[in-house]
Amino acid sequence: MAEILFAALFLLLVLGVPVAFSIAIAAFIALSLGSRYPAIVIVKEMFSGIDSFPLLAVPFFILAAELMTGGAMTHALLRMTVRFMGHLRGGLGYANVVSSTMFAGISGSALADAAGPGAMMIRMMEQGGYPRAYAGALTVSAAVVGPIIPPSIIMIIYAMQDERVSVVALFMAGILPGLCIAGAMLGANWWMSRRRGLIGSEPRAGWADRGRATLYALPALGLIALIIGGIRGGIFTPTEASVMAVAYALLCGMFVYRTLKLRDLPTILLRAAMVSAAVLLILAGARAFAWMLIIEGVPQAFADWIVALNLSPILFLLAINVLLLLFGLFLDPLPGVMILVPILAPVAFALGIDPIHFAIVVIVNLTIGLTTPPVGSLLFVVSAAVKLKPTALIRELPPFFLTNIVVLMFLTFVPAISTWLPRASGF
Repeated sequence: MAEILFAALFLLLVLGVPVAFSIAIAAFIALSLGSRYPAIVIVKEMFSGIDSFPLLAVPFFILAAELMTGGAMTHALLRMTVRFMGHLRGGLGYANVVSSTMFAGISGSALADAAGPGAMMIRMMEQGGYPRAYAGALTVSAAVVGPIIPPSIIMIIYAMQDERVSVVALFMAGILPGLCIAGAMLGANWWMSRRRGLIGSEPRAGWADRGRATLYALPALGLIALIIGGIRGGIFTPTEASVMAVAYALLCGMFVYRTLKLRDLPTILLRAAMVSAAVLLILAGARAFAWMLIIEGVPQAFADWIVALNLSPILFLLAINVLLLLFGLFLDPLPGVMILVPILAPVAFALGIDPIHFAIVVIVNLTIGLTTPPVGSLLFVVSAAVKLKPTALIRELPPFFLTNIVVLMFLTFVPAISTWLPRASGF
């Protein structure tokens, strides 16, 4: 039955069926052709996959990101970063990376990061004389930081698959790796800017102007402090933090920046609902797919095979990195976590690999898959947002993709980057 499951999934993906439907239909086909279980089990498992209190954080963080964009909070962050960096060689590229990093501390989603501040920065960079394809490729690569710096939707899903880690521990663990990715993107932009002669296109802002821009952005920055500080201080759970983020973004947009109107709310709610529905459909289908793997004994068979190879922890991690990079060519991170983590996490734990370290390696690896064709979602989100052909983005991606791979190897070989902060924080 496992052969039918994977063959059906591969065929459906090749035919261009959306990922959420591909994994659910593949599970149904395998169950119908090779199992004695009734088909209603697939429906039951799909509902079980989204019947979870922690999952409430997903639509709320998505809504908070939409409210930020509609309420000028995103614009405030962009304005501040441009005032500080726009005059430098490649300065708008630096501003792109920094604004993406700050927005990552609110949205928890790479796609929201790219579609919100990322799309705005691409237009600003193009007006400043940067090639649009270069600006788009930088945005795609910098958006990888979105699910790494807390809050993170994928970390919430991961913690549901591996009871050895908690959401709060993963949130703490993602801060330093996320900053490493952002720093690496800044370095890549520095190198590419000098190689291509991309000069600063903005006038040097005075300190008074920078101070005003910072003051204007303080309410937006306050949301980041609210989420991370509230969770770290034990004031509220990650799920409750998502609700607080929505309330804070709504109040700031309506009463602080005064750009968010009641008439805008139906459109914002509809956009957030559409994105949330897409995410939850993927999770539901992935739960059914994972259940099929379990009843077929695939996780245990894979674990036995890995143990028989007698790999060292480092060799195992390197092999897993290759496997996940290949996996990321065809599936998004959320179904990847749902399907692979129940298989791989127990093996990693048996080999003595720290569960938090392994979680960060898996999450970063699968998120990089968002930038790789043929299925890389970030490529298509950015190309649609700024009307740019995906092939143009792909041609500009290699330097940034390789930079992300270097960071991934760094995280793989230096576990302390992922584990130090959770341990220091008591998680």
